[in-house]
Amino acid sequence: MDFSWWDSLAQGMAAVWGWQALGLIALGVLVGSVFGLLPGLGPVAAIALLLPATLGLPALPALLLLAGVYYGAQYGGSLPAIVLDQPGEASSVMTSRDGHPLALQGRAGVALSVATLSSFAAGCLAIGVVVLLAPWVVSRGLEFGPAERFLLLVVGLVGATVLASGSFLKALAMTVLGLLLGLTGWDVQTGTARFVPEALEPWMGRHNGLTEGVGFIALALGFFVVAPLAAELAGLSTHAPGEPVQAPRSAEAPAGLDTRPTREELKDALPALLRGTALGAVLGVVPGGGALLASLAAYRLEALVSRHRVPAPGQGNLRGVAAPEAANNAGAQTAYLPLLALGLPPNAVMALLLGALGLHAIEPGPSVMGVQPVLFWGLLVSMWIGNLVLLLLNLPLARWWVPALLRVLRVPRRALLAGLLVACGLGALALGPHGWGVWLVMGLGLLGFVLQRLGCEGVALLLGFVLAPGIEEHLRRTLQLSRGNWFVFIERPVSAVLLMAAIGLLLVVVLQPRRRAAR
Repeated sequence: MDFSWWDSLAQGMAAVWGWQALGLIALGVLVGSVFGLLPGLGPVAAIALLLPATLGLPALPALLLLAGVYYGAQYGGSLPAIVLDQPGEASSVMTSRDGHPLALQGRAGVALSVATLSSFAAGCLAIGVVVLLAPWVVSRGLEFGPAERFLLLVVGLVGATVLASGSFLKALAMTVLGLLLGLTGWDVQTGTARFVPEALEPWMGRHNGLTEGVGFIALALGFFVVAPLAAELAGLSTHAPGEPVQAPRSAEAPAGLDTRPTREELKDALPALLRGTALGAVLGVVPGGGALLASLAAYRLEALVSRHRVPAPGQGNLRGVAAPEAANNAGAQTAYLPLLALGLPPNAVMALLLGALGLHAIEPGPSVMGVQPVLFWGLLVSMWIGNLVLLLLNLPLARWWVPALLRVLRVPRRALLAGLLVACGLGALALGPHGWGVWLVMGLGLLGFVLQRLGCEGVALLLGFVLAPGIEEHLRRTLQLSRGNWFVFIERPVSAVLLMAAIGLLLVVVLQPRRRAAR
């Protein structure tokens, strides 16, 4: 593929250099930071809530807003993790291990400054990696036929299912349920309605009910906003990190917010920053990995490397703040590489962004770079701008963020969650006439609530849902070209390797309990 990096980056800069684009990036970063500050919420809920609002925007502005929410939330969760030991986002849990002891020592400003600088540096470096590797990955992806693309999506889906936390059987069941929901509605090839009872069609109408399929926005709102919020309102939440947040008695900021790290402290934290960035950049592209796995692995690596240092990890070591913050932000950025280059989302947030591309009639995959170069490079350039906005927003304003956070946490938790449910209902009104969208969101939310009580995660379901159309399309095209010959998947070298990779991942899960029993 003949292109120039400089020309492509200049094209991306021209696409986002305007008041509307810059304003949407800043708004997304601000909204993401706020959702990251609130314990129990995160980028998935924030993006799901904003999806209905992006329907009236063109594709690139919508993605700029949603992407800003993502990396804004990745950083925002570090502030309550350090100050209150209440991580606002799951990937910030490891930051609290050393960040909160520093705050108790009166050095909250030092920990917040190191977290901000680590996030900024790691994010910028990871975006550079994506920019350098994206053309090569796209060129390889364009060489894939329908058989290879089908098995690539299958490997990604199997990998996310295998690496999911909890029971593999439950994750597999959720993946299959997501595939079935993604295939519900009219079949464009045969013109028949699939998985829709005929008795419901007259009541729902030909174009207003499940015959049009389960909407992506309805699924996102139901499973990732209504279900967790309803569970927490009922006192049954099982996913929020730590204990329920207690309203502080005072809205005064803790001591030490004005302190800044010395040059020697920054130099000492630099190796941890680089190690966390490298580890996060690799784990960000792994299906089922992402920022959470990257921060956990980076902290464990740093605890091993720094076990003889003073203070020890867990007692206020700045490397224990720099490493997980660098890793989760690097993982958040490199997750865009498989999404934009191959149409393969490695985590739940990328699955939401993949669904957002579909809402704007953009087919994800290697062709995006050639068909929509402005969107492709504009989104990558916007990440550098968004990280700069994060730096300018959080480094000098931490002393005002903390009192604002403490005052927000004094608001009754149930009132805050009820307000979010109302906002979700208003967004559902835009999904269909006669309140059909509201009923659909409520039904999916109830289903998500029940599945959550059974210990099932919605991430596997979401990945199955967004990948179902592509899996079906590539499978059909493969069998049409091969005239129904299923051996085509092992006749081509790349597809054979991908098939063996999928089988290998499944065997790892199947054989692991037997090895434990044998021991």
